[in-house]
Amino acid sequence: MSSQVPDPFVPQSVSLPGSRDAAPPWSGGPARDVTVPARPARKTSAGWDPDAPLERQVFVVVDLETTGLDPESDRITEIAAVRLRGGDVLAEFATLVAPGVPVPAFITSLTGISDAMVTGAPPLKHVLPAFREFARDAVLVAHNAPFDVGFLRAACASCGEPWPHLVVVDTLELARTLVSRGEVGSYKLGTLARLFEAPAPADHRAIGDARATAHILRALIDRLRRAGVHDLSGLLQCTGHPGEPGLV
Repeated sequence: MSSQVPDPFVPQSVSLPGSRDAAPPWSGGPARDVTVPARPARKTSAGWDPDAPLERQVFVVVDLETTGLDPESDRITEIAAVRLRGGDVLAEFATLVAPGVPVPAFITSLTGISDAMVTGAPPLKHVLPAFREFARDAVLVAHNAPFDVGFLRAACASCGEPWPHLVVVDTLELARTLVSRGEVGSYKLGTLARLFEAPAPADHRAIGDARATAHILRALIDRLRRAGVHDLSGLLQCTGHPGEPGLV
């Protein structure tokens, strides 16, 4: 995303080994916030704030590249995320991941990620704790979230890490509620990115797709505001969570 970050939130450029040089890396610590962040969802209503104003809500938009579609048998090759509040990008996270298995030729053709690129990249057990800290106290966002959340849950299990039960927003479901079929032929990430004129195209690389999804999220939140929805509870209702979200 091309938005300029206010000086207090500019992260230092410290990358994980194997990170993409062109992708703005995470600073190694959570971005400084002056607002009240979201809390992890729990089984009681005290675990999240349904009345949190959307302009004060912290979101972490994540995108993964993988060796296939099955979180049980396939592996993550790239993780990227954008941490934002309102219209401000607070920080970005991007790194290749050593999958421990060969990258299939069709995945290389689709994403450009090859075995040579992930040679020397950090293993998942080193990347996952850094990503979890980056996403701490935020609402997690993804396009077709079951895919990304499924891989992240499997990654936690494989690394012996507990899954941090989070409130998750799926921009695919949100778009299906807020964007008519007269506006788009499909709700694919690339189609929505073109509709909302995302400056970063969806390109089957994690950082580009995360930036495009973040732009789409902001556009959809603008539509919510025009419809009179100004809090997290109203947003979640539009994604099929009329009450307190279940643990995900």
